Amino acid sequence: MSELIYNFAVWVDDTPWSAMLHESYYMYNWVESTHVLTLMISLGMLFLIDLRMLGWAFPDVPASKIADRLNIPMMVGFTVMFITGILLFYAVPVRSVQSVWFRIKMVLLVGCAINAYLFHKRMNESVSSWDNEAKAPQRIRNGAMLSLGFWTVVVICGRFIAYDWFDCDYPQSAFIEFVAGCVDGQTRF
Repeated sequence: MSELIYNFAVWVDDTPWSAMLHESYYMYNWVESTHVLTLMISLGMLFLIDLRMLGWAFPDVPASKIADRLNIPMMVGFTVMFITGILLFYAVPVRSVQSVWFRIKMVLLVGCAINAYLFHKRMNESVSSWDNEAKAPQRIRNGAMLSLGFWTVVVICGRFIAYDWFDCDYPQSAFIEFVAGCVDGQTRF
């Protein structure tokens, strides 16, 4: 599987647009800056919603009102963040797929998506019974805690992608080589 992912990354890396984006004096920096700024917007909104569900922020405001007001800017931020994240991967695909931090981030993003789906489903099914209470029911609070934890680790892993502690071009333990998806004799940065 790692070889298949590596070969896909090499194919992407060999496209002219990938090289142009990565080597651009300004564009890569604009894409990365936009990614970080929209991350702050979307996660700021999401964290406010999560903190409201936990009863730690705005306990006197109905949960549905906070969610309704913050959902649109949060989703716009997530959309732009998703697009710029794909562009960042597109600019540096080989190094990305062979990064422990990138792989952990991708697994956690799947966990975030599943948690968000379940969270919204449970919230919409039961919001009428607890909307004005300071805290949401336990199942929803558990989802809010998972959301806060997952996204915090996603941001940390995203930041660590820039560092090469576990890159495949350095000698690593067999475990790190497996997790990073190192392919024997095939490093290319």
